[in-house]
Amino acid sequence: MRDRRRIDPNGTSPRGGTETAAPADAEPAAADAEPAAAGTSEPTAAPDAGEVEKLSTELAERTADLKRVVAEYANYRRRVERDRNVAAEQATGAVLASLLPVLDDLDRAREHGDLVGPFGAVADQLVSALTKAGLTPYGEAGDPFDPMHHEAVAHSLSPDVTEPTCVMVMRRGYRHGERMLRPAMVAVADPDPDAPPAEAATESGKAADAGDQKSTDESSTDGSES
Repeated sequence: MRDRRRIDPNGTSPRGGTETAAPADAEPAAADAEPAAAGTSEPTAAPDAGEVEKLSTELAERTADLKRVVAEYANYRRRVERDRNVAAEQATGAVLASLLPVLDDLDRAREHGDLVGPFGAVADQLVSALTKAGLTPYGEAGDPFDPMHHEAVAHSLSPDVTEPTCVMVMRRGYRHGERMLRPAMVAVADPDPDAPPAEAATESGKAADAGDQKSTDESSTDGSES
C-alpha cells in the first residue's frame, strides 16, 4: 500500500515525493491563453455585390406591394362610401315616391279651395319637409315638351307655339336630386303648319289696327262737319 497523504503524519510540513502541487504559474498561463484565443477570431467578410443587389430588389418589391395594398384600401373605402350614399338616396327616393299620391290629393284640394285652416298649415309643413329632403316638383304650362320628363296624354295644334310645348299640366312630375321619381302628365301642342307665319300675322294685325284707326278718324271728321 502507498501512503498518498501530502501532510506528514508526524508533522505539518508537506511530504516530499513525486506527487507535488501544480505549478503556480499554470493559472496565469491559462488566463493568457483566453485573450490569445479571442484575438485569433477571423474578421467578418464584406457583403457580396450580388447579395446587396438581391436585397435591394426584394426591398423594392416589398415597397411596391405595400403601396399597392394602400391604394387598394383607399379605393375600397371610396367604393364603400359611394355605395352607402347610393343606398341612402335610393331609400329616401322610395319613401318620397310613396308620398306622391298624397301630394296629388293636396294639389287637388288646393285647386278647389279646400286647403284652408289648420289642414292647410299641416299641408304646408309636409311640403316644406319633403322639399328639404330633396323632393323637387316640375312641370308648368309653357315648358318645352321633353319626352324624357313629360308624359303626353293629349295633343293639339296651335298657331301660338313654335315648338312642341306643354299647354296644360294634368299632374306634376317630381325629382329627387338627379333622379326622376315620376314624369309630369301634360297636354302637348305642336305648331300649326296651316297658320300664317308670325311676321305676316303681325303685319296683318297692324294693318287692321291702322284701318280701324282711319275709320275712327273719318267718322269723327264727318261728325264735326255736320
